[in-house]
Amino acid sequence: MSAASTTAPGADAPKPGTGTAPAAAAPGAPRYVPPPPLHGTALVLGTLSLSLATFMNVLDSSIANVSLPAIAGDLGVSPTQGTWVITSFGVANAISVPLTGWLTQRFGAVRLFTASVLLFVLASWLCGFAPSLEMLIAFRVLQGAVAGPMIPLSQTLLLASYPREKAGTALALWGVTTLVAPVAGPLLGGWITDHIAWPWIFYINVPVGLAAAAVTWGIYKERETPTRQLPIDKTGLALLVVWVGALQLMLDKGQEEDWFSSGLIVLLALLAVVGLAVFIVWELTAEHPVVDLRLFSGRNFAFGALALSVAYGVFFGNVVLMPLWLQQWMGYTATAAGWALAPVGFLAILLTPLVGKKVSVWDPRRMATAAFIGFAVVLWMRSHFTTQTEFVQILVPTLMQGAAMAFFFIPLTTLTLSGQPPERIPAAAGLSNFVRITAGAMGTSIATTLWSNRATLHHAQYAETMGQGSSAAADAVAGMQANGFTAEQAWGQINRLVDQQAYTRAADDIFLASAGLFLLLIVLIWFTKRPARGAAGADAGGAH
Repeated sequence: MSAASTTAPGADAPKPGTGTAPAAAAPGAPRYVPPPPLHGTALVLGTLSLSLATFMNVLDSSIANVSLPAIAGDLGVSPTQGTWVITSFGVANAISVPLTGWLTQRFGAVRLFTASVLLFVLASWLCGFAPSLEMLIAFRVLQGAVAGPMIPLSQTLLLASYPREKAGTALALWGVTTLVAPVAGPLLGGWITDHIAWPWIFYINVPVGLAAAAVTWGIYKERETPTRQLPIDKTGLALLVVWVGALQLMLDKGQEEDWFSSGLIVLLALLAVVGLAVFIVWELTAEHPVVDLRLFSGRNFAFGALALSVAYGVFFGNVVLMPLWLQQWMGYTATAAGWALAPVGFLAILLTPLVGKKVSVWDPRRMATAAFIGFAVVLWMRSHFTTQTEFVQILVPTLMQGAAMAFFFIPLTTLTLSGQPPERIPAAAGLSNFVRITAGAMGTSIATTLWSNRATLHHAQYAETMGQGSSAAADAVAGMQANGFTAEQAWGQINRLVDQQAYTRAADDIFLASAGLFLLLIVLIWFTKRPARGAAGADAGGAH
């Protein structure tokens, strides 16, 4: 799922970007007059092209999930190492999001959006040609970096295309797009992996991206936003790259390097901690910070962003874990795993317009609380999965999760951005999305690492009771030898069954712990203040 910036319907829509609020016009300079809303065919095509770009971007955050085993096998690495394909995209995307505001004011929203889409197409093409995991990760980093401005600017341009009174409609259309893509991702990725080849999950972006860029440029090139020269916080950006990169490398390499027994992991941990500390001090004192950390002084922003980010990290970690478990230990093909995860979009798409309409009427704190309880129930149900769990039993909690998703993103985004003046909405949205995307990448690494650790523990416990000295194991081996297995083959089969049980129990542990975390996170929601009734500030979508 990618970074979605948010512009309030009540804000001045043509002020694009997510990192730096537009400055006042220079004395004597002509005042910028926003272009009028689009109408007719131009409005339809503009909405379609912006939605296509959003769809392509969000799709790429989920399409690789069910393809990880195939990618890992083809490139000769473990599935755990293969998760770098997901996390590298997320981290690069998180780092680039805060730069959107500066880049927009430097180059203009339309030029930046079009260039971002075209570069994303190029990066996707390179991903498909990657001959090794290292090259694939490098191209995914490029893909995530250039994708940063796409979603926030698609939303900004879309809002500028509609009359102010129809901003809610525009955001609802945009929101449904961001919910359809994560559903289509596993299905499309699974089908392509099983019937063609995994590189085509990246190649399909080429025609979609080229079409979106061409139509967008044709319609919006005369609606370019004003530009001006702005200094960039080079030191802050360098520190951001250092501490986020070090943190992610530590999380990804920790399992392989036996964590803090490795000098490399200790060094990365120190880099992350020291880099973060220096980054905070620098950004709080810089004249033009790349990230406006002063936003955290607001109560709603601090607790709203924290609840949204931690919850998203837990959510996304489980989203990655499910297809890995299904394919590695339950015998599912990539297509079948995609179908098992697809129903999550049914209630999400159905309920999102309702939530977007009612979020300014109902208390968003209650709505977010219901979402967290829903996630907890879903994960509690999954914690009872066994190696005999059937397809239908997997579908039920997946379907329920869609309702929780609809009540998750919009109310929490509303709470986080409430009370912000219109000129600070872009910066606040950019920062909250940066924290959320970083948390999502961390959640993936933490979930897969804990899954492996818990599986090792359960395997050791099973081995004690199923060792070569146990009567049950001896009887099982004898039975298999009677059916033509050699002793070595029989013990190999037993070891495979033990592994299957161990990894299933480990997945159950992660699901149960995640359910508990969602219930604990409800406390954070209630530290926020309820926005004024009728206040518009919700993101109509951000579920990715």
